[in-house]
Amino acid sequence: MTEPELKAAVLATARAMNAERLNRGAAGNVSVRHGDGFLVTPTGMAYDACEPDDIVFVGLDGKPQGRRKPSSEWRFHRDIYAARTEAGAIVHAHAPFAVSLACMGCAIPPFHYMVARFGGTDVRCADYATFGSQALSDVVVAALRERSACLMAHHGMVVFGRDLGQALALAVELEALCEQYWRVLQIGGPRLLPDDEMAKVLSAFADYGRQ
Repeated sequence: MTEPELKAAVLATARAMNAERLNRGAAGNVSVRHGDGFLVTPTGMAYDACEPDDIVFVGLDGKPQGRRKPSSEWRFHRDIYAARTEAGAIVHAHAPFAVSLACMGCAIPPFHYMVARFGGTDVRCADYATFGSQALSDVVVAALRERSACLMAHHGMVVFGRDLGQALALAVELEALCEQYWRVLQIGGPRLLPDDEMAKVLSAFADYGRQ
């Protein structure tokens, strides 16, 4: 895709994130890898008020190019792309059930086999750090080790995929999983799947969704 096409796709994904009720207003952010950097939503703008030219290019050196300032969370986008070559796009959202669990510092244990969809036997919750800070980027990258998603304490979720479509789909799946776990906690807590079963599921997911 050309840069203008990618900018339009980033904006469409951000709007879809809100339509899926993962986010409201100008919260959250979306990016896609492009050249020697990435294209990311601008800071503090409602997506319905944005145009494709408001999407900002940020190099892996941290230098932005565009008529707007990049999302305040550009650092963890940059650092995820630098650390994870398989990451083609990133979705960060303040999804209601993800936030509810994150505000309690809850990781998601193997209560359901779909936890393995995100690369391991749990979905970790990154430690709290101030939004937009390098400290936040550092704890997010650590929580994503061998995973494609994590919660962020007192904040939200971050998910990456091979492209914008997969990143958004995984964010929707993660919020559904957060809701299911939240509901299970209301009735006394889950029975967890054993390690040997999760190992089988992780192996099965190695080819999941491939054409």
